[in-house]
Amino acid sequence: MGRWTCPDCRRQFGRRGQSHTCSPGLTIEEYFATAREWERPVFDVVAGHLQRQGDVIIDPIGVGILFKNGPTFCSLRTMTRWTALGFSLGRRLSSDKLSRKVTGERGRFHHVINISDPAQVDDEVLEWLTEAYHTAGDTLGLHQGARAPGSDPMVPDDIDDVF
Repeated sequence: MGRWTCPDCRRQFGRRGQSHTCSPGLTIEEYFATAREWERPVFDVVAGHLQRQGDVIIDPIGVGILFKNGPTFCSLRTMTRWTALGFSLGRRLSSDKLSRKVTGERGRFHHVINISDPAQVDDEVLEWLTEAYHTAGDTLGLHQGARAPGSDPMVPDDIDDVF
């Protein structure tokens, strides 16, 4: 995956000239300076696993942390008592772990799990995150560069998901 850094906001993206909401990103340290006690351990498990999959962009912004392999495929969003772990797959999951109704758009299905303890990010969840990483970056060659039917290449990857 080639990386591009916006010269204005200094955020990284998987495609040169990627359209986005140009706002300054945060460092990991800035993001966690005001975090709740469970947020960093959850992040450490998720980020550690995703970084072992290959090149991943970690983009902390005011509302959460985005993970990108080309497009955004996973996010951590802080809620009052948990972190919402959102991720996109090319298929709809059915699991008691899911905390919201699965939504689908343009061949991608958005899933959310409420996490208040890093132990909840178990082997099954890690498998889903691995699948989301590879689906987003097409690192397994499944889509051979094709976009989802009906997708709009001009939709910014950091605001088009339901996360």
